[in-house]
Amino acid sequence: MEIDALNLPEEAGLLRQIVLQLLGVVDEKDRLLERVQHQLQQLLRQRYGPKRERVDENQLFLFAAQIIAAAQAKAAEPEAQGSRASGTTRRAHVKGHGRKSLPASLERRRVVFDLEEAQRQCRDCQKPMQRIGEDVSERLEFVPASLYVIEEVRPKYACASGCGVVAAPKPAAAIEKGLPGPGLLAQVAVSKYGDHLPLYRLESIFRRQGVELSRQTMCDWMGACAELVSPVWERMKQVMLSSKAVQTDDTPVPVLDAELTHTRTGRIWTYVGDRNHPYIVYDYTGNRRGQGPAEFLRSYRGYLQADAYPGYDAMFKNRYGELIEVLCWAHVRRYFYEAQAKDVARATVVLAYVGLLYDVEREARDRQLNSDQRLALRQAKSRPILDDIKNYLEAEKPKVLPKSPIEDAIDYTLKGWAALLWYCQDGDLEIDNNGAERSLRSIVIGRKNWLFYGSDVGGRTGAVLSTLIASCKRQLIDPFAYLRDLFARIAAHPQSRLDELLPDQWMAARMTTSS
Repeated sequence: MEIDALNLPEEAGLLRQIVLQLLGVVDEKDRLLERVQHQLQQLLRQRYGPKRERVDENQLFLFAAQIIAAAQAKAAEPEAQGSRASGTTRRAHVKGHGRKSLPASLERRRVVFDLEEAQRQCRDCQKPMQRIGEDVSERLEFVPASLYVIEEVRPKYACASGCGVVAAPKPAAAIEKGLPGPGLLAQVAVSKYGDHLPLYRLESIFRRQGVELSRQTMCDWMGACAELVSPVWERMKQVMLSSKAVQTDDTPVPVLDAELTHTRTGRIWTYVGDRNHPYIVYDYTGNRRGQGPAEFLRSYRGYLQADAYPGYDAMFKNRYGELIEVLCWAHVRRYFYEAQAKDVARATVVLAYVGLLYDVEREARDRQLNSDQRLALRQAKSRPILDDIKNYLEAEKPKVLPKSPIEDAIDYTLKGWAALLWYCQDGDLEIDNNGAERSLRSIVIGRKNWLFYGSDVGGRTGAVLSTLIASCKRQLIDPFAYLRDLFARIAAHPQSRLDELLPDQWMAARMTTSS
C-alpha cells in the first residue's frame, strides 16, 4: 500500500499529460473544423451569394474610435468645398437626364410625312397655308447583317504570236486561297472573343443566311488569323513592357487533351500597361507554374503589381532590383471581408481603415490630380492611415487564434507590408490591381459560353485575338473595324512599319485622314 501511495503522484502526472495532449488534439480538430466551415461558407457565397463585397456602412465604425474621429474630421471640411462638390453633382445629374441623342455618325434616311394638297388649305379663309418649318423626330432601326460574294476578276492577255499569257497579280489575302474575306474573319473573331459567342452558335447564325460554315472551318480560320497577326501581338507586348508599372493576374481555362478523357486546366495571364502604354496583353500557358510569367517578363524592368502568388517569389528574388513587387489592397480587403464570419469586430475595423484609403483615391480621381499631386495627397492623408493599420494589426495578432481566418488575413497583410506601401511612394502606381482583374472578365464570361479551348494551340489563338480586341475596347476603338482593316493589310504590310498597325496609332491615322 505504501508503494502504491508513492506511485500515485507519478500516475496522476502522466494522466495529466495525456489529458493535455488529448485537449490539444481536440483544439486542433476544432480549429480544422472552423477552417473547413469557413471555406464552405466562402464557396457557398461565391456560388449562390452576392458577388459584390459590400459592407454595411453603419457597422464600419462600430469598433474603431480612431476611424470615427477621422471620418468626423473629413466631414468637417470647409463648407465651400462641399458646396462646390454638390454643385458639380447637381450639374452632372442634370446633364445625364433624359434619353441620349443618337450618334451623328449613323446614316440618316429622311422620311417625310406631308399633308395632302387639300389639307394645306386654311379651314377659315380657304387660302393656301405657307410652310414655316418642320418637326423632326428620330427612330432607331436595325438592318440585319448580310453576306455577299466578291468575284475577283483578273483579265488575261495573250500575245498573238504565242509568246505568253499575262494577268494582273492577285493582292495578298489574310488566308491565301481561302474562302473568307477580311470582314468575315473580323466578324467571327469579334463574335467569339469579344462578344463570347461559341462557334456552334455562329454556325447556326450563318446557316439562317443560307451559308454553311462549319465550326471546325471557322476554328481553323481563327488559328490562321492569330498566326498572321502574331507580329502585332509581339510588338504590343514590347510596348506594354516599356510601362513604368504593369499589373498582372491569371484565370484558369479548361483545355482538351487528346491523351486524356477529360479536360485539363490551362491558364490565361493578363498584363495591363500604364496610362502611357494602354495595351492589355494576354498570354496562355498550359499550367500555373511560375515559368510562364517569368519568361513573359524576362525583359521587363519596373513595378509589377499582382497578388501574393507564390510563383512570383522566385522571380522577385532572382531579379532583385529589376522587378519591384507591388501588392494589392483589394486583396487585403477581401481577406478581412471573408474573415467577418469568424471575427466581425477585428475584420470590421480593418475594413473601415481600408475604406478610408479608398476615399483618398476617390478624392484624387474627382480632383483629376496628376501623379505628383496624387503622391502628395497620399503622403498627407493615406500614410497616417497606413501607420494606424500596421499598429492595430501588430497589437491584435497575439490575441487571435492560430490558423484562423483573421490570423490568415493579418499574416497576409503584415508579410507583404513593404509591397503594400509602394503605392504611397509613387503617384503613378495604383492602390490595387483591379485593372488586371477587370481585364479577365471577358475571358471568364467567354469561358462560360465556349466552355474550353480545343488545345494549347487554341489557347494561344484565344490569347492573341483577345489581346487585340481587349486593347481596342480599352481605347474605345471599334474592334471589328480595326480587325477588318488589319486582316486586309497585314499580309502585304512592311515589317519595318509594324507600329502603324497598333490599335492606338491605327486610330490616330484614321482620325487624321478623316479630318
